[in-house]
Amino acid sequence: MDCLPAEHAILRIMARPSDVNVAGDIFGGWLMSQCDIAGGIVASRRAKGRVVTAAVKNFHFIAPVLVSDIVSIYARVKRVGISSVTIEIETYIERQQDNVETTVKVAAADIVYVHIDEQRKPCPI
Repeated sequence: MDCLPAEHAILRIMARPSDVNVAGDIFGGWLMSQCDIAGGIVASRRAKGRVVTAAVKNFHFIAPVLVSDIVSIYARVKRVGISSVTIEIETYIERQQDNVETTVKVAAADIVYVHIDEQRKPCPI
């Protein structure tokens, strides 16, 4: 069993029945989307402007997410380039089952964002 990081979660959301795949677990694409949203928030703050997703690296699904799990996404700047910023993502769930709450790390990823200008061209951070 894991513990939630001491830092503030960038995004918290409850997994809903509309987010499940055919196996009954939360669809991996839904989780990736939530991680991209959280990473984009941190990247745009660091770049002080608009960013776009350039690459998803090392996305690891560690454990399944189930309906009604509370998903907490933590994101921090890992690397800053000239016009890009790599954001490290860690995702945890809090699950209430049989009157016991557990916390589990369910995913980890690095997502690269590029800072862009009004013409949607890369620009320095």
